[in-house]
Amino acid sequence: MKGMSQAEVNIPTVSLNDGSEMPVLGFGTWNLEGAECIRAVREAIEVGYRHIDTAAIYKNEEAVGQAVREAIAAGDVTREELFITSKVWNNQQGDQEVQQAFQASLKRLDMEFIDCMMVHWPWPQRGLYVESYEALAKIQGLGQLRSIAVANFYPEVLEEIIQATGIAPVLNQVELHPGFSQAQLRAVHKELGVMTEAWSPLGRGDLLGDPKIVSIADELEKTPAQVVLRWLVQLGCSAVPKSSQQQRQFENADIFNFELSDEQMQAITSMDDEGGRLFQSPFEFPGEVRQ
Repeated sequence: MKGMSQAEVNIPTVSLNDGSEMPVLGFGTWNLEGAECIRAVREAIEVGYRHIDTAAIYKNEEAVGQAVREAIAAGDVTREELFITSKVWNNQQGDQEVQQAFQASLKRLDMEFIDCMMVHWPWPQRGLYVESYEALAKIQGLGQLRSIAVANFYPEVLEEIIQATGIAPVLNQVELHPGFSQAQLRAVHKELGVMTEAWSPLGRGDLLGDPKIVSIADELEKTPAQVVLRWLVQLGCSAVPKSSQQQRQFENADIFNFELSDEQMQAITSMDDEGGRLFQSPFEFPGEVRQ
């Protein structure tokens, strides 16, 4: 699978509310570090991924940046073709802290600009999410940041930051997968013009063995992961699946040559009846502020 050309998978883009174009499917890098991260990102770019998602807390921005530089030097891609996203961690919230955190991420990535920067969690108990989002808006006006966004925000805090700043984030990256389709939040996003982006789109992997998903995959001669990612795209979501194996990276991206029927879509969405959140709740995480 090595040496796969970009022509293998052509991932379509979506228009964000600030006019930017973003590939609807991104490559997630959580839990990838060092040489493994560099290799995985290089291979993902070979497959055709142009949207790469990282964060300060992932501790791999240097590796992502190196992979991107190597891919550009090899002629696999140009910087302008890429959409690189990162995130400000909880201990970096606040006006000055966010500005410093952004510059630190920019330096670790070793790039002239970042395509999209997010406030990683609202942390409502600390109450700095509006100030932190405002800080990103200030940076955006200086040319080193093209789009601003959030992750793990729920409707109340999302509406609060928009009311305070007059700027809707281009996207909200949230836990979203079969069993937890976030219908209410997606409806709010649609009303506000915010893109819904799914992190952990395949859950913890256990979802891929669900009989409903396996049955649909068998019927379509697709992998369970392809079925889930296609479901997300048809819901109108972006997603950032992660895999360190290039064959799986290719399979995950190869979802734009088939469609799920209304019945198949409903069968997967109905898994909400038995499912729920698998990870931390943004209402509670990271919790009360310790003095």
